[in-house]
Amino acid sequence: QVQLVESGGGLVQAGGTLRLSCAASGRIFSINTVRWYRQAPGKQRELVATITSGNNTNYADAVKGRFTISRDNAKNTVYLQMNSMKPEDTAVYYCNADKIITMSRSLVVNSWGQGTQVTVSS
Repeated sequence: QVQLVESGGGLVQAGGTLRLSCAASGRIFSINTVRWYRQAPGKQRELVATITSGNNTNYADAVKGRFTISRDNAKNTVYLQMNSMKPEDTAVYYCNADKIITMSRSLVVNSWGQGTQVTVSS
């Protein structure tokens, strides 16, 4: 069974840094595109950053120049480095993988983690 597990959230002061991890557990052969989303209280979930299997990246305007998405395929893990954080970055952060292929060549689509809380104090 494939699962995505986020970690690394917490409380940080404005201007601080956090690094989130999204680790895929199970017998993984490959992971395609992974996206980080966030949802603040009372707001819709929004896309934060994307990384493809070829390491192409894309960012929401609100985080460009501050956040960096990266991946370690050997560890089946995607990271979100968050620098110069602002109170408006406060949200629950979720990772999503559009396609995961297992060692038995099963295809798992649209996997979501459980989320990790990030709180930035002013």
